[in-house]
Amino acid sequence: MDNASLVPLPGHLYVVATPIGNLADLTTRARAILGAVDLIACEDTRTTGVMLTRLGIRRELFAYHEHNEIEAADFLAGLLAEGKSIAVVTDAGTPGLSDPGFRLVRACRKRGLPVVPVPGPSALTAVLSASGLPTNGFLFVGFLPSKSSARRAFLDQYRDFPYTLALYESCHRIGKFADEIGEKLGPERVICVAKEVTKLHEAFLVGPAEAVRQRLAKTSLKGEFVVLIAPADFVL
Repeated sequence: MDNASLVPLPGHLYVVATPIGNLADLTTRARAILGAVDLIACEDTRTTGVMLTRLGIRRELFAYHEHNEIEAADFLAGLLAEGKSIAVVTDAGTPGLSDPGFRLVRACRKRGLPVVPVPGPSALTAVLSASGLPTNGFLFVGFLPSKSSARRAFLDQYRDFPYTLALYESCHRIGKFADEIGEKLGPERVICVAKEVTKLHEAFLVGPAEAVRQRLAKTSLKGEFVVLIAPADFVL
């Protein structure tokens, strides 16, 4: 390993992936960067604070989330321009995927400031890799709208999409969304519903939509979910 890559450089933003459940998934490089930067920008200082405490790391934290992301991105970019080293993390996984990390990275790119990825865990890629559904191409759409009518419209629009659809879903809506998939795409459409990936109660429900819906109805709906929808012509 290049030891130089473990030392953060002045004026650099580090986009650091953190575990989505299992703390052992944190990379050596991520741990070193988090332990040495001047500042860590995070969605929730409490969540990141707990992780850092378990790692024995003490660093200044800055709350950077959807409610302050526009102003905070400019502020943090200003600190970087002054020579500070900053790591940005999400509550879990890779920053920039369905979280405010994107705006900070964009602000840095607009100013010509260096942005360095520190890759690692991602719920999206973890589920794609273990699902058995096609991964030669996929469309990731983050979280769908909370209204059932909007989710149904999405399923109608992408009914014949030739690649795998990937999205995140709330524990409060996953049961209803499973119903909507079966109704709109048919009971035989192959899907994967992954729950609590890398955690104690990890579960992969893979198969025809109706079979997955029935299994889901007998499962605790607590936790975080990733949903994959295979192309219409795919057979498991």
